[in-house]
Amino acid sequence: MQVTDKKIVIIDFVMKDDEGTIIEAFNEGNFGYLHGANNILPGLERALTGKSKGDQISVTLSPEEAYGEIDTQQIQQVPRSMFPQDQAIAEGMQFHAQTPEGQPIIVTVVNVEDEHIVIDGNHPLAGITIHCDATVVDVREPTELELNHGHYHEAGSCNN
Repeated sequence: MQVTDKKIVIIDFVMKDDEGTIIEAFNEGNFGYLHGANNILPGLERALTGKSKGDQISVTLSPEEAYGEIDTQQIQQVPRSMFPQDQAIAEGMQFHAQTPEGQPIIVTVVNVEDEHIVIDGNHPLAGITIHCDATVVDVREPTELELNHGHYHEAGSCNN
């Protein structure tokens, strides 16, 4: 069976940055997704389309095909008063926030000043070229529940 939209695909993969540092890795068939449901990086999904069980790929993903370019509008200086007064704030901390449209995002603190805090709403891997080696472990029809939920369910369970 080939990897096409609305198929459950199980893959082993390793993602690295330009320096060869491993960003993420899954093996032994521990990563599954519903193809065509935007559950994985767009460039990786395109590279897997048409592949079959046992096929291997090696692909380099530009930032646009992976976690996106850095959007400078996502880097903002906000008043310190927007954070809990009793909490120490440090660079690298992450907080849940909402876009002006109400979409949930995670922001990372990049600079702490007395009256202001600089936050970055970009994905931490935005602007990075990703190198990915993957093997198709299995391709199968989704269950009705997986189709309805729009994602893979490991061993019949659903955490989302």
